[in-house]
Formats: sequence, C-alpha cells, structure tokens
Amino acid sequence: MNQPIPSLATHPAGGRVPERLAALGAGLLVSLPLAMWIANRSAPLVLALAAGAFCAAVVAGEGWRPLVRRAGLLLRSPIGLALSGFLLWSLATIAWSHRPLPSLAAWGEFALPLACGAAIAASGRFRPSPALGRGLAIAVAAAALLMMAELATGLALRRALDIGRQVTYVFNRPVLTCLVLAPVAFAALFGHRSSQRWNGALAVLLVLAVAWACLGSESGAAGLGVLVMAVVAVLARLAPRLALAAVALGFVATMVLAPVVGRLGDALLPPALHERLANSHSRDRVDIWLSFGEATLARPIRGSGFGTSPTLDRHPVAAEVSPPRRALLAVGHPHNAPLQAWTETGAVGVALLAFAGLALLLRLKRLAAADLAPRLALFASAFAVAAVAHGAWQGWWIAALTMAALWLYRLPVGSDADDRGA
Repeated sequence: MNQPIPSLATHPAGGRVPERLAALGAGLLVSLPLAMWIANRSAPLVLALAAGAFCAAVVAGEGWRPLVRRAGLLLRSPIGLALSGFLLWSLATIAWSHRPLPSLAAWGEFALPLACGAAIAASGRFRPSPALGRGLAIAVAAAALLMMAELATGLALRRALDIGRQVTYVFNRPVLTCLVLAPVAFAALFGHRSSQRWNGALAVLLVLAVAWACLGSESGAAGLGVLVMAVVAVLARLAPRLALAAVALGFVATMVLAPVVGRLGDALLPPALHERLANSHSRDRVDIWLSFGEATLARPIRGSGFGTSPTLDRHPVAAEVSPPRRALLAVGHPHNAPLQAWTETGAVGVALLAFAGLALLLRLKRLAAADLAPRLALFASAFAVAAVAHGAWQGWWIAALTMAALWLYRLPVGSDADDRGA
C-alpha cells in the first residue's frame, strides 16, 4: 500500500483502444462500492472485469511481454513471495481435506481476486487521477447513503421490485466494503495537492456517510472497524512511529495467540460484559473460538486443509475435539481470520501470512504521517474486522481488500503527489 516501485512505474504506449480499455477498467473499479450495494457478492466479478480491461489495454498497446515481466517483478517482491507461498501451501493442504472439491472451490474464490489485483498492478495502466479519486469518494459515500436510506424505509425498494434477499443484514458486506474503501478515497482526495478545491467538503461527506453506515447498520464488525480506523488514523498523524509499532505488535500478537484466543476470552471477559455485548454474540464467539482452537491444537503444523471450516464437524479432526466443543465445529467458520488460517493451514500458513503483513507494514515505515495515516488505519481496521467477523477467504472481502491495496499502491505519496497531480 505504498507507492509503486520504480520498475513498475511505466509510461504505457498511447492509442485510442488501449486508452478506452484502461478507462473502462478504471470506471469499473470506481463502480465497485455501488455494485456491492446492488448485489452484495459482486466485488470479485467487478474486479475480474476491470482486470480483463486493463490487461487487454496493455496487450493492445505493448503486447504480452511487458505484462509478464512486470508480473514477475511483483511476484519477486517480499510481499509477493509470501502471498504466492501461502497460495501454494494452501493449495497443497487440500490433499488432506475431507472434501477436496469444495476446498478447491474455496481456494479459487480466495485466489482469483488476488490474481486480478496483481494483473491490474502489472498492467501499468491503472493510474489514479484526481478525477478518479473524486469519483471513488462519491461512489463510496453514495453507496453508504443509499444503504441507510433503504434501511430507513424497511427495504421498500427491494420489496417493491422483489429483488435480492429482503433482510436488513443484506448490507453487512457492502458496509464493510465501504469501510475499507473509505480511507482509500480519503487518501485519493488529498493525494493530488493541486486539486483540492472541493475535496475538503467531499471528504467530510465521505467520512460522515461511511461512519453513519458503519454505526447504523446491523454489522457490529463495521462498528468496531470504524472506531479502530478513527483511533489509528489520529494516532498515526500525531505519533506515526508509535502507531506503526502498536499496530505491528497487535498484528503479531493476534496471529500468534489465535489458537488460544478462546481460552483467553473465556478467562478474561466477565459474564457482565457478555451480557452488555449480547447483540454482538460475544459469548457465542468465545465458545466457537474454543471449539476451533481445540481443532487447531490437534493439528498445529499443517492444519486440517484449506477450506475445511464450513464442514469441520465432519472432518476426522473433529474426533480429536472434546465432545462438549464438537458441535460448534458445524457453524461454518470461526469468525476469526487468524484462527481460521491456523485451523486450515497450520503454523506454516500463518507464518507466511504474518510475514506478508509485516513486510507491508515495513514498507509503510518510509511514509510521512499524512500518507501513513490512511494506510495504517485501513490495515488496522480491516484486521480488526477479520478477527471477529466473517470467513477469512470470502471472495467479496478479498476483492475489496485487493482493490484498496491496489489503489493505495498506485497512489502517489509525498512529493510525488505534486508531480503526478499537476
């Protein structure tokens, strides 16, 4: 989520067809939050279409070789090597999954958005302009406001048109998408210092709309995420090194302690607190963490196989979990991404993911406070959400994070903002 390395900062060949294809790809990326409002699993499709447009643009203008060369450079970076290693290891763990085909499908759902993001980055055709930044901010704010309007009317529009799932939690995924894209849009608004005439007012609208959606929707994870985002953003502006160190320490501790997070929660959280957090199902989460923690400690090195969480109660490892805890293995996933990574891919997979996260944080260390704040706030907020909410490998979530990282990766920072924004 830093500026692109010099070897990838290309100047693509011109031409009407490549330019139009690249514009189509950029437009698709901007539309992603609105697409999620309409259909709450659409992010991977939108990202894939954008990747196709950008790749077609570079092939039409330069041929395949530059695309392949730049993709190789990305894969050879520390983050690229760690994520590629995790993809290969998680694919290998399917060999001991009790349901190989569903596990392979889960792996594809996880891998596809990452591949699309890498393809867009390698194309060299995605160059966030001030207009694109404003477009993204408007799209995120509009999606957040439209969701709250629908909730205020009891989903009247969807009921009248008889479309989609007509339940209020249908917006949980789109709200979380807006959450992770909000700091991206905020950074984009102020990443081009020559174009700030209306950006201040738009930034205020963006922040208020997303905060309202996160705190007013049924997603407790979004509420937690927006609070973490605000705290980390402020701390990063005031004390950037302290903020970075705190986030890194929290990240490592959460990854390492995930197998025993249930035991810690059971010992440290009093019953009175669980009563106050009843709407967030905190007691249920602790019980689920205890169950999956036992399954993890039964196979701590290699895990139970990628994508096995949805039916872990039918996996042979379930026999090694104590009978009182065995039933909760059927809940689908542990509502904790680090714990799910431990359960399915073991210490090997977790080590690769932890290395990728620390490598990313190390890159952020070079940034000034103004550039660090939105990036670090996004990292901390997304990790906090992943530690308490949905399944770790869901395609819509990976696509949203991939787009956020891609945009911040290509967004100019520091003095580059003046040069590129001119």
